[in-house]
Amino acid sequence: MPAIQLELILPDNIARQAEGAGLLTPDGVRKLLEAELRRRSVGRFFDTADRLADLDLPSLSEDEIQAEIDAVRAERRAGDTDRR
Repeated sequence: MPAIQLELILPDNIARQAEGAGLLTPDGVRKLLEAELRRRSVGRFFDTADRLADLDLPSLSEDEIQAEIDAVRAERRAGDTDRR
């Protein structure tokens, strides 16, 4: 794993609070970064969902949805077979 060294310049009150909360340790910073990456990923998901909803596409029937699911599963099974 590559090591990255950071230097933070924070106001004293924020630095004390962050240090007291354990956020300025390597594990604390890692957890903060992971949480932010998850938050952004969820945000992108909902942004995409909103854009799709704005397209005003016709709804799929349950049979069409099941056919799509079956097709993806078949592709995955075929891919698993290719890797053996």
